[in-house]
Amino acid sequence: MGRWEPNARGRLEQAALELYLERGFEQTTVAEIAKRAGLTERTFFRHFADKREVLFWGSGTLQEHLVNAVADAPESAAPMDATAAAIESVGALFQERGENARRRQAVIAANAELRERELVKLATLSAALAEALRRRGVAEPAASLAAEAGIAVFKIAFGRWINETGGADLSHLIRESLDELKAVTAGR
Repeated sequence: MGRWEPNARGRLEQAALELYLERGFEQTTVAEIAKRAGLTERTFFRHFADKREVLFWGSGTLQEHLVNAVADAPESAAPMDATAAAIESVGALFQERGENARRRQAVIAANAELRERELVKLATLSAALAEALRRRGVAEPAASLAAEAGIAVFKIAFGRWINETGGADLSHLIRESLDELKAVTAGR
């Protein structure tokens, strides 16, 4: 496949995931990723700042989606309900990328630096959700509690989804996890 073929970013992502799984993240170079994708290193750096960004480039889009979903929740929605709606709405985004999400998570799980980066990403998402709730007029600590709980629910549901092989729907697992959180906080 030539350099002029479309979807350079997707090809680079695919090549990187393959190499990370074959050789490990640490042992893979940008040059190897570009070569496998049929592109140049220069093209790689037009799309990604470094080889970690291949795994995290969608974080900004995810954050924007979550914040917009909170903003679009009905005015009457309680803070946790607005957060739940936002978290559930991302289920479909991940469902479409199922196998790549599983492969990505396997790479992250195998590398301490990447696990740390994933935790920073989740903390950033939580902070963005809390800010979106505050813009809706939710006071502290309710905004931060709802945001942190929402991210915890997402993390648990995502972990279940990644590890289940039966093709479970992520949105369904998010709803189940939300229901479980409600049961836990109600003392059941």
